[in-house]
Amino acid sequence: MSDRARAELRERVQHALTGYLDSQRQHMATVDGSLSPLADAAEAFVLGGGKRLRPAFAYWGFIGAGGQDCDEVITAVSTLELIQAGALIHDDLMDASDTRRGVPSVHRRFESLHRERFWSGPPSQFGLAGAILLGDVCLVWADDLLDRCGLDAVTIAAARPVFNLMRIEVMLGQYLDVQSQAAAETSAERASLVAKFKSAKYTVEHPLLFGGALAGAAPSLNEAYSAFGLPLGEAFQLRDDVLGVFGDPVTTGKPAGDDLREGKRTYIVAAAMEASSPDGRHLLEKSLGDPKLDEATVDQLREVIVQSGALDRTEARIAELTAAALEALDAVTLAGGASEALRELASAAVHRST
Repeated sequence: MSDRARAELRERVQHALTGYLDSQRQHMATVDGSLSPLADAAEAFVLGGGKRLRPAFAYWGFIGAGGQDCDEVITAVSTLELIQAGALIHDDLMDASDTRRGVPSVHRRFESLHRERFWSGPPSQFGLAGAILLGDVCLVWADDLLDRCGLDAVTIAAARPVFNLMRIEVMLGQYLDVQSQAAAETSAERASLVAKFKSAKYTVEHPLLFGGALAGAAPSLNEAYSAFGLPLGEAFQLRDDVLGVFGDPVTTGKPAGDDLREGKRTYIVAAAMEASSPDGRHLLEKSLGDPKLDEATVDQLREVIVQSGALDRTEARIAELTAAALEALDAVTLAGGASEALRELASAAVHRST
């Protein structure tokens, strides 16, 4: 798959989302003019960035199962970006994150709107409410866009079970994540469970199965998609965890060490807890989840993680999972050049800086 082909797919997804959000803006205007900031926030968040990996995996899952390219399928797979938007808006709120992609997170955006207009009540409460509601609207929009995508009702109905399961399990994964933080549950096994349901299934496996379902994939192909998608999705999340500690804020759009301030009980943190010296473990336990961590302490924690071997262990796990995914991909024959495209998407998922 050439760079041009990847860019074209992203542009087609962007076009589908732009058209849909424009129609929703028009609908909001018929309800009340004061809804325009909600439409602005939706467009800025949904259209303003993102790798579009989930629609790409779904599209190639469809093509690999023998589906024929059409604009209706592009619209169907674009629904995954609305689900992603809703999940991220809520995730930033739960984590009290100030930024996303280098700009204020949605709840901070609504807080600023409240202050700028000198409204009554706490700006933070308005920001919280606005983010919850916009996240919910994005999740509802995903259903609406799927129903409007132009594919026949039988095809959509066949894909509904995986579409629904994907949304259910990502929410369960989100709960496991916040529960692990609150209970300070720190183990590699627990971190892997959270990664599986919060990200792995939702990022790769379920999009592949969704695309396959739109094309009427056979059970044997679904098994192959899962064998490829699950380990690759976990590798994707582990890369995200590494970036959450060591990523460059210029490219990640997040402050350095943000996962440490949020107290994320990720695989890399669990590995460091297991292998660190008593002093290193004490520093981790004392510092994790402190929103006021300064840069010097973040650097100390990074050093603890490196010295414990946790960074190397995580990189080795990423390589192991990626190899398992590619081995599963090599074992199946896919239509339409999907094998090459999925191999390239796998590389993009695990070798990234954002």
